[in-house]
Amino acid sequence: MQTLLRSSPLFFLALLVCLTPWVSSPIALILGFLLTTFSLVPQSLPLAKFTKKLLAYSIVGLGFGIQLDQAIAATSNGIGIIVTTIFGTLIIGWFLAKRMGVEKQTGYLIASGTAICGGSAIAAVAPAINADDEKIAIALATVFVLNSVALFVFPVIGHALQLDQHTFGTWAAIAIHDTSSVVGAASAYGEEALTTATTLKLARALWIIPVALISAVIFSNKQNKITIPYFIVFYCVAIVVSDYLPQFEFVYHSIFSISKQLLVVCLFLIGCSISVDKLKKAGSRPMIFGVTLWLLISTISLAWLMSGIV
Repeated sequence: MQTLLRSSPLFFLALLVCLTPWVSSPIALILGFLLTTFSLVPQSLPLAKFTKKLLAYSIVGLGFGIQLDQAIAATSNGIGIIVTTIFGTLIIGWFLAKRMGVEKQTGYLIASGTAICGGSAIAAVAPAINADDEKIAIALATVFVLNSVALFVFPVIGHALQLDQHTFGTWAAIAIHDTSSVVGAASAYGEEALTTATTLKLARALWIIPVALISAVIFSNKQNKITIPYFIVFYCVAIVVSDYLPQFEFVYHSIFSISKQLLVVCLFLIGCSISVDKLKKAGSRPMIFGVTLWLLISTISLAWLMSGIV
């Protein structure tokens, strides 16, 4: 261990910094990428194996931050648009990735992040389909870029089209990937938009569970027995426990906060597994695919909402 510390002090310093609340997920991913680019990541560490386990633990911990009754209520109120947009995005993404020649797992991860809740969905689905760090990193990088764009572009489009607060909040929850960007865009638009977007996005987060299970079945090896990823079971248990034993709310909040920060560390480690050479090898197709899918879903959902069908 002392040898590792001497050989890669910047890596371990960056790892410690990622444990603080001052580092966001995109910054952690970029930081890991930069360390790899300058050959500052120790090669002897089994980062891929460690990252996979830490991702699973983080997802389980995030279950303690979901209010079951609120999520179920939100789901029941908007079940039609939630189910349609989630599975519609996954189906369109599946065929679009095939047509564009995007690697199957990478395309599916990007589609999952677009369909549900960005990085969290990618982190949950990745171990269910046995995706490696390189594919996870490419999917996350694509989603983070689009999140940054959406944060500024969506309110401008909403005001230009004179969308009411409820319509904009619903659109933001459907078409923007990560919850943080949904909240940012909706809060800039108005209080009602923020409430609508946050509630609907919370309801969509519950669909990580069935999507991850379906994903495990789709990507299973036919020669092996299909197994349910253990972290999904414990994720469900965490939601139920926090709902039925509310007296330990402080404990749940602490676990949720720690899990969010561990997810940042995971993204740092994932960033450490991607390099310029690997990105060049992946080519521009994943980003073009992500942008195309995002534009399709954003346009279709907005047209649907403005037509008054929902």
